[in-house]
Amino acid sequence: MSTTERPRILVVGGGYVGLYAARRILKKMRYGEATVTVVDPRSYMTYQPFLPEAAAGSISPRHVVVPLRRVLPKAEVLTGRVTTIDQDRKVATIAPLVGEAYELPFDYLVIAMGAVSRTFPIPGLAEQGIGMKGIEEAIGLRNHVLEQLDKADSTTDEEVRRKALTFVFVGGGFAGAETIGEVEDMARDAAKYYNTVSRDDMRFVLVDAADKILPEVGPKLGQYGKEHLESRGVEVYLSTSMDSCVDGHVVLKNGLEVDSNTIVWTAGVKPNPALARFGLPLGPRGHVDTQTTLQVQGTDCIWAAGDNAQVPDLVGRKAGNENAWCPPNAQHALRQAKVLGDNVVSGMRGFPQKEYSHANKGAVAGLGLHKGVAMIVMGKMKIKLKGRLAWYMHRGYHGMAMPTFNRKIRVFADWTLGMFLKREVVSLGAMETPREEFYEAAKPAPKPAAAAAPVEEKAKAS
Repeated sequence: MSTTERPRILVVGGGYVGLYAARRILKKMRYGEATVTVVDPRSYMTYQPFLPEAAAGSISPRHVVVPLRRVLPKAEVLTGRVTTIDQDRKVATIAPLVGEAYELPFDYLVIAMGAVSRTFPIPGLAEQGIGMKGIEEAIGLRNHVLEQLDKADSTTDEEVRRKALTFVFVGGGFAGAETIGEVEDMARDAAKYYNTVSRDDMRFVLVDAADKILPEVGPKLGQYGKEHLESRGVEVYLSTSMDSCVDGHVVLKNGLEVDSNTIVWTAGVKPNPALARFGLPLGPRGHVDTQTTLQVQGTDCIWAAGDNAQVPDLVGRKAGNENAWCPPNAQHALRQAKVLGDNVVSGMRGFPQKEYSHANKGAVAGLGLHKGVAMIVMGKMKIKLKGRLAWYMHRGYHGMAMPTFNRKIRVFADWTLGMFLKREVVSLGAMETPREEFYEAAKPAPKPAAAAAPVEEKAKAS
């Protein structure tokens, strides 16, 4: 039977939900029952909780991503974007990396586009800001920070040096606190190899509009995290925000002004804006509105989950919170993907759908090597950990949650080698423009200036 005669299950997005949902569907399907097609602009899935460690050099960047074609050998993987969806005709428009856009018919649809950085119209942010949503940004941040140390070590201009050694992080949630903790750790280690740069010369600033950091682990552990970062020399400014950062001149709402070459933006996420073009029912913040079965409201062949979905939290609602929604984290994404995969197969076969329900198991966060906070929920009991033990919990949980056995082994191997070998502090800033040196070498050589006529010839001419 050709693939065109089979029902097509179109998975829009190859992130955590897209990858796991597609794997689940392929596992549950009978041979030849349907064609699974995954569409994503990247040919790999990124495990985002490991981005701070990749930025600090604790994990190789290649081990933080999972190649979709290798993990989904029985699926069609298309590298491109879904630009529009016609629900009446059941057709999606695909814009590939190269070539003309084309239409792709589907019978069942999974929306798993994830989220993008939530930004505000702050002057200078688009030009100066560095996000932390993809592995490319994590690698870029690492190279950028180490390059700033190189600049500071090689200049005699005190203003240039001060700007290079000032690092501003906006956002005190998991992404912001973990990233500043890991990067400060890396910069502290790297400074040991510079003659004129020390940790005392650097300035790390963490800014958040809320009145606390790490809200996911509770107020007490959040306060511990704040005090811990401050003990390492990080300036933490709460209940304030950034007004502008034009040309690296950062102005905070509380009146503080600093010059910095490094402005890292981790102030939350928002659903992928492309959802607005799909004609799906959206919640007040732009999430796809779903039922408890993860089916999109008002449809019988479309499902959604993860960061781009507004999924009712049955556990919270049973506890009396009628407006409880599942938070956008890896814990829920993994479990939603499995239920979604089962429901797609059940829907295809005409069987009843299963409701998604999951109680929060807690949260873990790393703040650099051997430093972290963790809150483990066991029934009605909450176990709060901090320091090295919490760091072990952080690595153990995320190490086991990393997709595929292959990547688990590689990540644990990186950690094991890191116990015996010193951290790599090499800046590969030239990766951003890898062809520049070759381009300069390949340019035509300038023509030599016309040589002066010999004295004899000048005499004959006279």
